[in-house]
Amino acid sequence: MSTAHFKVAAVQASPVFLDQKATVDKACELIAEAAREGARLVVFPEAFVAGYPDWVWVVPPGSQKAILDEMGGLLMESAVSIPDKTTQRLCRAAKAAKIHVAIGVHERNTEASHGSLYNTLLLIDENGELMGKHRKLIPTGAERMVWAQGDGSTLRVHETSLGRLGGLLCWENYMPLARQALYAKGVQLHLAPTWDSSEGWLLSMQHIAKEGGMFVINCCMALRMDEIPDRFPFKSLYPPEKDWINRGNSCVVDPMGKIIAGPLSQEQATLYAEIDLAQISTWKRMFDAAGHYARPDVFEFRLREPAGGKANKE
Repeated sequence: MSTAHFKVAAVQASPVFLDQKATVDKACELIAEAAREGARLVVFPEAFVAGYPDWVWVVPPGSQKAILDEMGGLLMESAVSIPDKTTQRLCRAAKAAKIHVAIGVHERNTEASHGSLYNTLLLIDENGELMGKHRKLIPTGAERMVWAQGDGSTLRVHETSLGRLGGLLCWENYMPLARQALYAKGVQLHLAPTWDSSEGWLLSMQHIAKEGGMFVINCCMALRMDEIPDRFPFKSLYPPEKDWINRGNSCVVDPMGKIIAGPLSQEQATLYAEIDLAQISTWKRMFDAAGHYARPDVFEFRLREPAGGKANKE
């Protein structure tokens, strides 16, 4: 049974770069703060624990291999296993605050070698229970140097006391079939943790909210140059005049495609928005991508879920 009206929070903040413990300390404080402000769901950016690997876009992969090797090792050290003591701390923070938490992490592949990383969205309910995780299906461009590919087994929508909650990471949101997989499962609160802060991305968030008939919580990391320690050699490869590595542009969008909070640019703060789930059925009366607009007599959609060895038809 969902709650019709509630508040959500999108945390536009920076991690303590590549410091897992300090970043989780910060995340726990921000979780408690969002709950004090009345939020029932708090969303953190992509790869918040413990930092987006922006060096993959600035370090030449051939001539600067030593830098990539060093940063890759440090990234592995800051990663989490699910579950482990770090994720348990986040679960305890969610339980203490009685708030749902969605947070981006670097995840080790503990089901096999422990030597590869996934870009993962971790989902925790208000009772501190780990609802699930979603592994990014395909890292974008240079991201493939650090992250492995996820699979269909984590394309889930979770029933919560707030409604049906799911999400995609960054440019996964540009994948029509990934979106359709969540639409077909009835997602109402669509989480879009990202590194993309472009104006075009904001337009996409508005389109996707309207296409899916859902609320979109777009949460991006805001990161300044001075938050990257000087000891990391890739920092010197940025232009000397650069101040913001990423400006943020987090926002919340309603099912009609209207931005109802944000966008927040070049600022580190928590964005709040009031959610009214009744707006979803109001819009879907006109357009329901996985319902009366789906035309199953013309189109067939199939999701492969390797973990169970089954293929679902939606």
